[in-house]
Amino acid sequence: MAKCPKCGGEAAKPRKTWKMAGRPDSSGKRLQLEIGLFDCPKCGKTFRKALSKKKI
Repeated sequence: MAKCPKCGGEAAKPRKTWKMAGRPDSSGKRLQLEIGLFDCPKCGKTFRKALSKKKI
């Protein structure tokens, strides 16, 4: 469940997901992020949320 940043409504299922490489941290390791695109059922706003993060 992702919380809408505008109204606080709960979106259950992402419309789309994808993976991307994040910026390296201080030790040089990069994070692999899984991002989800959600539509708020209350206000209709589209927003993104990081679903998972792991070092690669």
